[in-house]
Amino acid sequence: MFISYAGADRPWAEWAAWQLRAAGYSVEMDVDWRAGDNVVVRMNDALERARLVLMLWSPAYFEHNRFTGDEWAAVMAERPHERPRLVPVRLADVEPPRLLKPLIYRDLHALDEEKARTTLVEAVGGRDARGRPGFPGTAKAPPKARRPRLPGDPPPVWNVPPLSPHFTGRDDALVTLRERLCGGGTAVHGLGGVGKTTLATEYAHRFAGAYDLVWWIDADQPALIGDQIIALGVEAGWVSAGDPAASVLRRLRGEPGWLLIFDNAERREDLRQWFPHGPGHVLVTSRNPGWGQLVQPVPLPEFSRAESVALLRRSLPSLGDEPAGDLAGRLGDLPLALAQAGEMLTATGMSVGQYLTLLTERTAVILSEGVPDGYPAPLAAVVRTSLQRLAAEDEAAGRVLTLCAFLAPEPIPTELFTATTEVLTFARISRRIGAYGLARLGEGTLRLHRLTQAVIRDSVDPAERPGTRKQAERLLAAARPDDGRDPVHWPRWAQLMPHLTALDPAGRGDHEFRELACHASSYLLCRGDTEAAREFCALLHDKWRDRLGPGDAQALFAGVNLATAYSQAGRYGDALLLEQDIYHRRRAALGDDHADTLVSAGNLAGTLGALGRYDDALRLEQDTCQRRRAVFGDDHPDTLISASNLAGTLESLGRYDEALRLEEDTLRRRRALFGDGHPDTLSSANNFAGTIGSLGRHEEASQLCRDTYERCRRVLGDDHPETLATAGNLATALSHLGRHEEALRLSRDTYDRRRRALGPDHPDTLHSADHLAIRLGQSGRRLDGLRLSQDTYDRRCRLFGQDHPETRRTATGLAHLLRITGKPGQARDITPA
Repeated sequence: MFISYAGADRPWAEWAAWQLRAAGYSVEMDVDWRAGDNVVVRMNDALERARLVLMLWSPAYFEHNRFTGDEWAAVMAERPHERPRLVPVRLADVEPPRLLKPLIYRDLHALDEEKARTTLVEAVGGRDARGRPGFPGTAKAPPKARRPRLPGDPPPVWNVPPLSPHFTGRDDALVTLRERLCGGGTAVHGLGGVGKTTLATEYAHRFAGAYDLVWWIDADQPALIGDQIIALGVEAGWVSAGDPAASVLRRLRGEPGWLLIFDNAERREDLRQWFPHGPGHVLVTSRNPGWGQLVQPVPLPEFSRAESVALLRRSLPSLGDEPAGDLAGRLGDLPLALAQAGEMLTATGMSVGQYLTLLTERTAVILSEGVPDGYPAPLAAVVRTSLQRLAAEDEAAGRVLTLCAFLAPEPIPTELFTATTEVLTFARISRRIGAYGLARLGEGTLRLHRLTQAVIRDSVDPAERPGTRKQAERLLAAARPDDGRDPVHWPRWAQLMPHLTALDPAGRGDHEFRELACHASSYLLCRGDTEAAREFCALLHDKWRDRLGPGDAQALFAGVNLATAYSQAGRYGDALLLEQDIYHRRRAALGDDHADTLVSAGNLAGTLGALGRYDDALRLEQDTCQRRRAVFGDDHPDTLISASNLAGTLESLGRYDEALRLEEDTLRRRRALFGDGHPDTLSSANNFAGTIGSLGRHEEASQLCRDTYERCRRVLGDDHPETLATAGNLATALSHLGRHEEALRLSRDTYDRRRRALGPDHPDTLHSADHLAIRLGQSGRRLDGLRLSQDTYDRRCRLFGQDHPETRRTATGLAHLLRITGKPGQARDITPA
């Protein structure tokens, strides 16, 4: 038979399996499967082999998103004469789903062990091997395997603390713990307040029936462990109070069926001599992850959001999903903090909003209130005590941890510190921080819980906080990878961004730190994260302008990037006003030939072109390009930006031959300067392919577009603006080559991606809509194309007016679709003059 059960009921599954095997049945359950097995395949095979399926019904069994639902649903889907027989037994007073209600079940809950065993055996068919006659031979039978007691039935030797009222969930952790312990021993490690002791207590109670002896040892004071081992021996009747602890350990080495729990241990060196290494289980709880040389370590993370909400609702049953989720998120799903919050809200009648306000304004104070049952101290006290002990042991580690508290609750690259600290020295510091459960160590990173950070920040003397913050700013500024434009460095920028924003570069910081923020805004723009870039640049620009003055160079830098973000978002009017102001300020302060003035001139020209003012854009772009060539030379990156933009303006004016020569030269220079995979090179390649396509060289255009498109996808991602622009050009080239279905698929994908990312009214979305409407018409879906083209035309008229060049292009396409769908009169009405 196959045993179907929820993870929370693993003790019952083990007990039932033992009893049924003793009664002569062949039993399979997921415990018998190997690590790495495909669970779904193994489940399918087990259900096909099984003649009986024992279902252990409990509240957890019928929870959504459990494999138990897949198991019984798969059986019920079989024809009645082909399916294995379902044998349900209830472990609690629970109602099954409607589909299972016709099944006759037996109850095991509230029965003593013998009655439960008899009921179980009778439920599956009544065969009982216990009454068979004895073996008549003379050979001595092997010793019988120990028979488990009912789950939850504690053994005679037992000193485990009572269950915590705050325990919830953790099914996966308990199952993992059971599997690791069956392999010998394990150490549960995690941050302070994550619930390691509570998990160990729950495991001991839940699996009590599987052991003959369970002994709890407080291991935070190593000198007292020996006395607790002797107390175990006295309770078991093995030794007297005056005997050495070694006598108890020797006895354990020969006795099966025991569990020792060493709670809150700090170092493996403190426990090594106290491990019996016998046929029992050893469970360690610790903040220190460094147990791999002694037992198997198991990390315990924070609660899932569902577990956090369930715990809060134990104290506050009427708490809604949204406020419970908000509270859990602000508390970082840390069990101790959640238990404290639940108790305080219950005891005081305070609203969740009031609590969150206090949590923001007086974090350490509110986290010092209340000691929930099952926890030795409130969270603030746990963090402060650990920090004090760490600093006393290693002053440098204490300083590093304090600096980390001023950063974000995200992985902190350790390279921030190894630039000024020897690598081995910092490795020692990291290990000590991790050993106190104050941070989680990753590969080249440290990560602190948000509440741990808040308590540590509050513990810093107010007079010392500005200096500590300044030191954190300098660490980040020194780690700046580049100017933000090279994709090679984007992974490092992604690591730095949350810590940069946590230090509030708009409101404080010296010149170097502000410079880091400037280039971070360029990173966001180049990565294609337009909305994040707009918000970040707007904050920098507004605050720096007020604090440093409207003519400050860094305030203007932020303004330039803000205008670029406006343009990327299709807000050309906002971009134009800002670019004109910055251009005039820079000309007046720096002159026409300064690098910053020329940046503003080039950007202003681009905005004029986007607004359809091609002649104005051409004059300004020609002047900017000539000045850059004179000042910086033909191969300077800024000169090549101007050359590329000038080529685009020439193409918009229909001057394709001039555009082609300029774009080909720019592409050659960029390839030599940056290589084929740089964003600037990819942009030039795409522009050049578009231009040769406009000149009728469609096969050549399609080959270059495809190569550029694949490079863009690899370097920039599928949704980057440059990738989507290249996809549009490739679709156009394929269409001209008669590959209409391929062009249609690519055009639809590009349109869908732009609509999702940018909205239906963004100029890039409308550009894709134009092309998709044409492809639909070419593929015989003329009415679909007509509807899309009409919608695009209406949107362009509303946003830009009928006389904008892009609106006129849309009108041309719409008129064509109207004519081929039999509406020539309407086509004449909208055909541009």
